[in-house]
Amino acid sequence: MEEKIKALKAAFPLTIPVFTGFIFLSIAYGILMNSKGYGVGWTLLMSLVVYAGSAQFVAVTFLTTAFNPIYALLMTLMINARHLFYGISMLDKYKDAGKLKPYLIFGLCDETFSIVCSKEPPEGVSDKWFRFFITLLNYTYWAVGSVIGSLLGNVVTFNTKGLDFVLTALFVVIFVGQWKSNKDHKAAIIGILCSVVSLVIFGPGGFIIPAMIAIIAVLSITQKRSEEEQSLTEEGVQ
Repeated sequence: MEEKIKALKAAFPLTIPVFTGFIFLSIAYGILMNSKGYGVGWTLLMSLVVYAGSAQFVAVTFLTTAFNPIYALLMTLMINARHLFYGISMLDKYKDAGKLKPYLIFGLCDETFSIVCSKEPPEGVSDKWFRFFITLLNYTYWAVGSVIGSLLGNVVTFNTKGLDFVLTALFVVIFVGQWKSNKDHKAAIIGILCSVVSLVIFGPGGFIIPAMIAIIAVLSITQKRSEEEQSLTEEGVQ
């Protein structure tokens, strides 16, 4: 027990920035779910079982329109494809997690990944329990915030028209943040161009999946060419 308490105390301060971001975003999610007719139980269940941030906002659309399982599957895979790379990069850190490993894999969101990847536990603190509590705390923040949002939606009466735009706003903020933090804007420009071309060809109702497929294909090709050019340059230098 003492080992777990030490790990919790070490993990908690690192998750405070995540709490400040998660609590407001998850409250918005809870309010949105409530506005679509889904109560606290469904909201909590989605947050506990899905726990996928932006994909949960997209899932609201899946719940309120004619269900298309293939579209939902592809859309979710595209949105969260980055988690494949997260998982690969965490193989070494999680290899000795034992019985905690399945939960650590399940709870590996963007924010948890950034902390676990960049922070090591203090001396004398168990690695696996340190990472477990980081994961658990962030998971709890999201679930609690979504419940608060759902309850607020029941208590506070206001016009929720346009609340769906929170998902668009979320992606815009992420895009701007990535643009500012990276000097190389090639990937962002490719994303914009592929989206515009797909919109023109397929229209507003069907451009998203073709755009995402095109983005992944073009990025894969350009990345391969960049690696080949770098390899040739290194050989020339040698």
